Amino acid sequence: MKKTLAMAALTAFSLPVLAQNSVTLYGLIDEGLDYTNNTAAGKAYELQSGYAQGSRWGLKGSEELGRGLKALFQIESGFNVNNGKLGQGGLGFGRQAYVGLASERFGTVTLGRQYDSLVDYLAQTTANGNWGGYLFSHPYDNDNTDNTFRVNNTVKYTSPGFAGLQFGGTYSFSNDTNFANNRQYSLGAQYTNGGLLVAAAYLQANNPSASAGGAINNGGDENFVAKRLRVFGAGINYTFGATTLGFAYTNTGVDQPLSSGYVGAITPVAGATLSSLRFNNFEVNAKYQFTPAFYVGVAYTYTRASFNATSGQLHPVYHSAGLMADYNLSKRTDVYLQGAYQHAGGDRTGTVLDVAYVPGASAVSSTSNQFVLRAAIRHKF
Repeated sequence: MKKTLAMAALTAFSLPVLAQNSVTLYGLIDEGLDYTNNTAAGKAYELQSGYAQGSRWGLKGSEELGRGLKALFQIESGFNVNNGKLGQGGLGFGRQAYVGLASERFGTVTLGRQYDSLVDYLAQTTANGNWGGYLFSHPYDNDNTDNTFRVNNTVKYTSPGFAGLQFGGTYSFSNDTNFANNRQYSLGAQYTNGGLLVAAAYLQANNPSASAGGAINNGGDENFVAKRLRVFGAGINYTFGATTLGFAYTNTGVDQPLSSGYVGAITPVAGATLSSLRFNNFEVNAKYQFTPAFYVGVAYTYTRASFNATSGQLHPVYHSAGLMADYNLSKRTDVYLQGAYQHAGGDRTGTVLDVAYVPGASAVSSTSNQFVLRAAIRHKF
């Protein structure tokens, strides 16, 4: 009898505690067939994984601590469906890995490998960071709105909402005796009111990928390797009825590029020294929801680059356009068709900047034009 009473008492006290804990297993698989009309070796037909969204699986959970405070965590692994390899340079949890505390009144602080403020706030105003994905990125994903890199050793703060306004920032430690060697910091804010979304963000990274244990090092997935990387921008989306219209501007400065990453292929001719690169991206995008299950989106980006070398300053330009149609077969499964086109023009630099390269294409084009077509299926679980 005593055992029965003891078990009943233990159950009574345990159930409320257990009810305050939650762990969720989730994931997404994005797989499709890509056709690239022009690469250095000719046409390409490929099965590719993770374009509209990166294929991934993860665990996330929280524990209520009382008084509006809770502990939380998330670990997320990217992978390639075609060969089973891990994404993000082979990292076990390369997409995200963090733990932290959240307060209803004061906001959230998390520690670990995370997204920066460009991704958290500004990317949602772009086609690639919202509904389009990889093929709709700005040239070389120069502004990281398609999260080519994540940031390690990061402390992130996210505010609670204040009448539609939310803000936050990140600081990523170098974990080096040289405090500024491969560190990162970013700030961002976003305001929503009905169908209106306005956002702005700033990021600076010092010596990204200069050390293996620093803020930015994705095993070759980073977009630029340089002495200093600075990105800032702002964007706006407005939804009325079934239509969403958007505009985004970003400015990327790559100072003293180093001989690795994408920049390693951008070598000036005749022994000149490349001192800096700059990309100004102007994007307009639109999406129309024909039915709850079917939408069509379109985007155009004009990019003006500044190629600053000891031999002078040159200005390559890029015209990038994309079209996407998506149909939901169910709440968790959809099929989509995408096409992306890029034309490279402006000044000739004598480097890879002179030819087209749609982000996600199998290789750079052999000419100033390139087109990629993708038909895919996406399943969420």
